[in-house]
Amino acid sequence: MSGLIILTGVFVTAFISGVFGMAGGLILMGILALVLPVSAAMVVHGVVQSVSNGWRAILHARWIDWRILGIYLFGSGAAAALLVLATFELSKPWLFIVLGLVPGVIWLPRRWVHFDAARPSHAVACGFTVTGLNVVAGVSGPLLDVFFADTERDRRCIVATKAATQVVSHAVKIAYYVLPALAAESLPQAQWLLVAAPLAIIGTTLGARFLAMMSDIQFRQWTKWIVSAIGLVYIARGLIILTGVAP
Repeated sequence: MSGLIILTGVFVTAFISGVFGMAGGLILMGILALVLPVSAAMVVHGVVQSVSNGWRAILHARWIDWRILGIYLFGSGAAAALLVLATFELSKPWLFIVLGLVPGVIWLPRRWVHFDAARPSHAVACGFTVTGLNVVAGVSGPLLDVFFADTERDRRCIVATKAATQVVSHAVKIAYYVLPALAAESLPQAQWLLVAAPLAIIGTTLGARFLAMMSDIQFRQWTKWIVSAIGLVYIARGLIILTGVAP
């Protein structure tokens, strides 16, 4: 049953990510955290999202801003180097709470936080903070969106470039959690991941077609409200687990 839940979640969330360039990963992480230990959920999420984001980047390859991606890698590499020195894993209730808090960054007033991924210093900061948060919480889409919200690019460039950066961040996450997951023998059987990969590609492809029918205004408005609603659900779930009302 858990395998069926994971596969269904992979397809649906890949479609959502194909449209908005985020939100899908946030939902999938919550689904995986329900049925898998934290380290295994991180690895499976990283693998699936790497396929989903990688395929999305391929679909929109001509729209990728390679300059932003190249600078992003410097910050991401710095985060990876720092994480090598630390061993850290959130408990399941706190994982849900942190997941729920992540979307809050998109509501910060622009006069408080004004980032632009097209600026080199901001691209480096983006790589460092997004990769770090991705390892700690499993997702970082809402934070990534803060760096692209005021970037003078259309929705296709934003989705494509964000997808490429996420492939890098998820690779770091997989490397960080794969040994603990293997040691605990908590990873799903390989055949589930082999089925999940094409489902992620199909969902992403369908989402890309839907994206082409949206306007830039619709794209930005829907993204903000969807991830916020998901965040509130996760915070509630984490608090419920902490109080012992539910496992």
